[in-house]
Amino acid sequence: MAVPLLDLVAQYRTIRDEVRAAIDAVLDTQVCIGGPKVAELEKAVAAYSDSKHAVGASSGTDAILNALMSLGIKRGDEVITTPFTFFATAGCIARTGARPVFVDIDPRTYNIDPALIQAAVTAKTRALMPVHLFGQMADMDPIMAVAKEHELAVVEDAAQAVGAAYKGRKAGSIGTVGCFSFFPSKNLGGVGDGGMIVTGDDALAEMCSVMRNHGSKPKYYHKFIGGNFRLDPIQAAVILVKLKYLEQWHAARQANAAWYNAKFAGCPGLVTPYVAPHNRMIYNQYCLRIVTGKSRAARDEVRARLAEKKIGNEVYYPVPLHVQDCFKGLKYKAGSMPHSELAAKELVAIPIYPELSEAQKNEVATTILEAVGA
Repeated sequence: MAVPLLDLVAQYRTIRDEVRAAIDAVLDTQVCIGGPKVAELEKAVAAYSDSKHAVGASSGTDAILNALMSLGIKRGDEVITTPFTFFATAGCIARTGARPVFVDIDPRTYNIDPALIQAAVTAKTRALMPVHLFGQMADMDPIMAVAKEHELAVVEDAAQAVGAAYKGRKAGSIGTVGCFSFFPSKNLGGVGDGGMIVTGDDALAEMCSVMRNHGSKPKYYHKFIGGNFRLDPIQAAVILVKLKYLEQWHAARQANAAWYNAKFAGCPGLVTPYVAPHNRMIYNQYCLRIVTGKSRAARDEVRARLAEKKIGNEVYYPVPLHVQDCFKGLKYKAGSMPHSELAAKELVAIPIYPELSEAQKNEVATTILEAVGA
């Protein structure tokens, strides 16, 4: 039985008529940049994330880049973040001219370890960028304490965490600014690239709005050099349809995760995702840790068995950022971030999407248990 890692076709079948009607309504207006649909989505996402303001962006990457530019991050500055994340996190820091400064992760949650941040702060540090990886928020209270002590901005990379919560507070609402992605594979995905910035800071929200339009206000008058970071209304219309179902989809992912956890309980070769007791995890990914002894070889053996059965799986992330070729100039060495490097060798993501059937889950779980000899 083939089981894709993510089945967006199955999702689309359930909302096809609504999505098509929403797209047609936008096309009928021929308002193809900005407009009321983008404003409507901004208001809805701000409310959903318990934030005062939301500013649409052309992608999650551009949301981060816009936020950093709007905060005035520039060449010579430093931004502390995690090496165990999608490339855009550090790539956007580097694109401003600033230096990404990496600290290792908590080996249980795979999020940045707050205990290591203080030692990484220097006179050049301007911001902290925690990443809420796989749908679970980083430990924000100690992160915010360091930021307050050193007067640093906090940019929440919440690309995988729309709807996640930490001690009852929503992703994106705790730091100076939060950044979401609406890439199609996300829990709340569009039909192409899209993103959103949320913040409680009036002046920062205004700056982000100006920056997404090449830094112009009014039109053709530029006090700043911004970019073309606009969210288009077709994406906004589709995401508004999906937003109505997001809590239902989160619940289905959580139920599937609980089912897997029960199936894999007691298997010595597997570590299921740890969720901190104060966190609401939305399972953008469900990542198993394969610890049968040979690290990458063990994980790759499981992946080979899954591939044989045509079961989708993926490695998030095979090469931590501190050892990526493009960051050689930062002078990090292999072994300097041991928890990130080990996670890169042992984690594998398996299907977790809401539309999974009982038979599909059984096929996934049975194949994995057989592969690790359980």
